[in-house]
Order: sequence, then structure tokens, then C-alpha cells
Amino acid sequence: MRVLAVGAHPDDVELGCGATLLAHRARGDRVGLLVLTGGEHGPQGRSSRTSEQEIAASLLGADLLWGGFEDGAVPEGRAAVAVVEEAIRATGADVVYTHSPRDSHQDHRSAAAATLAAGRHVRRILLYETPSSLGFAPTVFVDAAEHLPGKLKALRAHVSQVLRNELVDLDAVEAQARYRGFQARLLHAEGFETERFAWDLSGADSGRDAADGVSAAIRAGAGAPPAGR
Repeated sequence: MRVLAVGAHPDDVELGCGATLLAHRARGDRVGLLVLTGGEHGPQGRSSRTSEQEIAASLLGADLLWGGFEDGAVPEGRAAVAVVEEAIRATGADVVYTHSPRDSHQDHRSAAAATLAAGRHVRRILLYETPSSLGFAPTVFVDAAEHLPGKLKALRAHVSQVLRNELVDLDAVEAQARYRGFQARLLHAEGFETERFAWDLSGADSGRDAADGVSAAIRAGAGAPPAGR
């Protein structure tokens, strides 16, 4: 399985699907990251955030690609679509993760729009949440218990955001994973909305998990009654 995760800024992908990407790597899948900007308008500027993203990608075991757009000005049109299309082609991605379109940050919305357009022929597209997501309602969950420590470690690589300026609260990240786990009847989970998800039940996929490579132990069913009812 070949995976591409698209984020607008350094640390977006780790926040949204870091544990899931580690689960992919654990099962031998190839993982690529496309980060559309260098985050140069953040507190530490481009040079710091670029090197932080490189370290985080290494911790995830992922190949890192850059989109080259200006922080705060990711376009929704052809330029961004072309960059994501090239990343999908270069990685041969079978499954793509990106931002949810409902988000208060314009770069996140643009990244989502560009990825959905570029991935129009991809059969599995999952949308992740970040702290600026709006009305996020996941319907697919990935068991994150085994890989949550690795996700937190990758986030700590973004020193400017986590340690120096406290823009990312690791306690909140862990609490969110626990809440999504409760929804999914798991200990910890990452949740996703689905733009498109093709589940192949043919003999070729016999014995594989429901996601056909998204990860082990996926649960669907947001809106189900709480456990114990």
C-alpha cells in the first residue's frame, strides 16, 4: 500500500494522522508527506519549521515533499491542484489523507480543496482533523493505542510549536485520542471523515482488514450510542 498525507503547514499531518501513518509503516506500507508551505509566518520562521518537519518525517519513516507555497496563501486553483497531482503520481498513492474542508484556516481549506480535486481518481480519501477544524464528525476510526507515543514524539520534533510557544498542547492531543477512542470502542483512536472509501471484498483482499491497508483495527460508526447503552 502506498500512502500520501497532505498538510498545509509543518505539523499538520502529525496532528491529524500521525499515529495512522505509523500504523501504515508498521505493516510495511510506503508513506509520503506533502507539506504545502514552510510555515514561515509562524513564530520561528521558515528555517526552523522546515528542519523540524524534516525530523518529524524521519520519525514517521516518511518521504517528505514540499509544495513551495507561501504560508497563509495556499491557492485553491490549478497551481495547488497540480502540486498535489504530482505528489500523488510520484508516490503512486493508493490512499490519501488531507485536511477536512470545514476549517477556520484558509490554508487548510485550500489544501483540502486542492487534494480532493487532484485525488479525483483515488479510491480512498480520508479527511483528518486539526485544532482549527469546524464541526468535525468522524465516521472511520483507526486504533492509535500502539502508535500514540510515536505520534507525540513526532510532534515534539516541532519544537517551535510545542515547546517554545505552546501552540500545540500534547495533553490535549492525547485527550482527543482518548475521546475518539471512546467513540470507536477503543482505548485511543484517530478519527476521519470520508470523502471516498472503496472497500474491496473480492478474493484478492480476503483476510485483510476492513480498510485494505488503512491500518489494523478500523471502526466505522460515528453517531453510534455510547458504550454501555
